Amino acid sequence: MLYAHEVILNELAQGLRPTSEGVDWFEGLSEDDQRKVLHALVLFCQQARAREEDVPESIARSGIRPTHTPAVMLTKWRFGMDQLPTYELTKSFRLLVALFTIADTRRRRLYCTEGCRHAWHNLPSPPQDADTPAND
Repeated sequence: MLYAHEVILNELAQGLRPTSEGVDWFEGLSEDDQRKVLHALVLFCQQARAREEDVPESIARSGIRPTHTPAVMLTKWRFGMDQLPTYELTKSFRLLVALFTIADTRRRRLYCTEGCRHAWHNLPSPPQDADTPAND
């Protein structure tokens, strides 16, 4: 069974939920919950076998500048973003979602092309609001 935040993070990584919606969800969480989500994202990136060579693309996809603290940290392959000041948390979220997306896409392409039994790779499409765009 997946927790609600795990479903949302996997929906983001698989393109089932737009990044803008994920950012809105993240920013609506308490600071403590935001830090827990960042910690979970780091674990997901590790589990999906993120690579250092994924970092430049992650930075580009995230929309944050390469000079922002989370990007600099990731360039040095440091993941303590859940310990950053509050004003850095959304940037960290965007960056880690991008890294997770890249790593998980590769993992699904290499190991799950014939289908798999990973609950997080077999998510139903989330309900679509009439006002919510399908993609970013």
